[in-house]
Amino acid sequence: MSEQSKVERLAPASAPKDETPADVISSDTLLKGNHEVLIQHGETIYRLRVTQNGKLILCK
Repeated sequence: MSEQSKVERLAPASAPKDETPADVISSDTLLKGNHEVLIQHGETIYRLRVTQNGKLILCK
């Protein structure tokens, strides 16, 4: 499956037509070679990590 096909598959079917589509950012860009990164959203810190199976988990 091509990268473009993956991106198209992620687009929600019920998104309003006047809404701008979300940017797609590679997990490699976020993680920069690490297995986890901390993300601050407001006053809350979240942990985005890669599992042993290569999946992503976001925890509060």
